[in-house]
Amino acid sequence: MLAQRLSLALEREIVSLPENGKIAVVSPEAGTDLSALPRDRTEVISRSSRVHRAFSESGFRVVAIPEGPYAMAILSLPRAKAAAQASLAEIVPVTRGPTVIDGQKTDGVESLQRELGQRAVLGEVLVKAHGRLFAATNVNCAGWKTAPDRVTRPKGGAYTTSPGAFSCDGIDPGSRALADALPDRMDGHVVDLGSGWGYLADAVLERVGVTTVDLVEDDLAALEASRANLDDVRARFHWADALTFRPDPLADHVVTNPPFHAGRSADASLGQDFIRAGAKMLTRKGALWLVANRHLPYEKTIAEVFRDVRTLGQHAEYKLFKATQPRPIRKR
Repeated sequence: MLAQRLSLALEREIVSLPENGKIAVVSPEAGTDLSALPRDRTEVISRSSRVHRAFSESGFRVVAIPEGPYAMAILSLPRAKAAAQASLAEIVPVTRGPTVIDGQKTDGVESLQRELGQRAVLGEVLVKAHGRLFAATNVNCAGWKTAPDRVTRPKGGAYTTSPGAFSCDGIDPGSRALADALPDRMDGHVVDLGSGWGYLADAVLERVGVTTVDLVEDDLAALEASRANLDDVRARFHWADALTFRPDPLADHVVTNPPFHAGRSADASLGQDFIRAGAKMLTRKGALWLVANRHLPYEKTIAEVFRDVRTLGQHAEYKLFKATQPRPIRKR
């Protein structure tokens, strides 16, 4: 809804574009209409490979980390509060003018507005389409972390994680359940699809017979954390969209704990697309190893793309699958 609220805010002069200087747009969704902004002065900032590619193909300059200086910044509010705070702590110091915040109520924009009321000078608030847009100046970002978090390793030491990333404050129980269910031996080439900060890949690298692990992650910050966590020459790191990545050569195993949220809304189609993508990455004798929350309707999709599907034990909260013999994928 950024495009709708931004256009209305400009029309009503709630915010005004600077006459000169770069305008940063931070963390927009792929496909967001930015036609209200001067393309030659607009710089999109995103750590998502999918978003990065979409805006690059549309002719925008896109970077992963703010370069500045900016005359204005526009933040499309991310889902996680820690990620929103980290984004502001990163963009505010390199922005000379106002920082415009846009977000849905379900993404915590009202909570952030209240907090910024104690930390900044806020302009008029535009309320529209279950969300809010407002400008903030003189923002005090003290105490908002941009440094990595740390998570205790089961075998000693700690993992590095990125603020606001999935399971940044602890090992995800679903990923742990899948790691525990993997066999002691996994010969050949493995792809960790949606690898996050590397917990599952770390577990895979402990298995006998593993020759290569491709970590495929859309979030650059999470991928960089995984680089710090895995000191193993067999690990290869790919900043890529899991749905379009193609391993070379094809994989003997794909492991995945796929996402199932778009913003704060559950969306089972995301996991279903991961299953289809994983099937395309495997050799004819390859295996998909999958964990999913029990309420997610993945069984039909798995059966459509694999000839043999087996459950791995019983778990109160999760479903664990091993799927083999991938079927030829029909064009949809």
